[in-house]
Amino acid sequence: MKIKVCGMKYENNIRDLNKLDIDFIGFIFYDKSVRYIGDNPVKSDYRDIKKVGVFVNSSEELIANKINEFGLDFIQLHGEETQEFCLETKKYDVKIIKAFRIDDNFDFNKCKRYIDVVDLFLFDAKGEQPGGNGVSFNWAKLAEYHLEIPFLLSGGIAIKHSAKLKNYYHPQFLGIDVNSGFEISPGIKNIELLKRFINEIRS
Repeated sequence: MKIKVCGMKYENNIRDLNKLDIDFIGFIFYDKSVRYIGDNPVKSDYRDIKKVGVFVNSSEELIANKINEFGLDFIQLHGEETQEFCLETKKYDVKIIKAFRIDDNFDFNKCKRYIDVVDLFLFDAKGEQPGGNGVSFNWAKLAEYHLEIPFLLSGGIAIKHSAKLKNYYHPQFLGIDVNSGFEISPGIKNIELLKRFINEIRS
């Protein structure tokens, strides 16, 4: 199970996180988010951890600038980006995660148009903000997803979900994206709690 920790903001916290057994680290470039990274320096040693930039209806120019500035490996598009826009960003030599906000009425046919232009989907709970709302959706809804693109599961995941995650199965389930469920305050993660969580789901 791959693990992505998103909404990282401060260098000292990032440095501590990078010592854990995670696969992706996420930085939010949406200026309306309380976890917006702004101009904070992020110069840690990331080892083999993939850096993900999260964007919401951003311009191609902004995305290109942040890819270069932060050395991003992935971009996560969390807005209403079209398949054409996703295809355009491929030229920057990054992989693409397209996020969808899921509720009981979501139609997974919306994902079909993206299958040739993205590398991963991310399924988050529908909430007031594009992400980081701290709420979950009904994971049983994912039984309706039948495409071949792997996905990350997001939305209010916390340590209380450890056992459920260990038993969860879907043929395209790649891993999880965690954020607010492990925060001391917005943008600052509880490293010890994350360490315990990782040990529990990977034991």
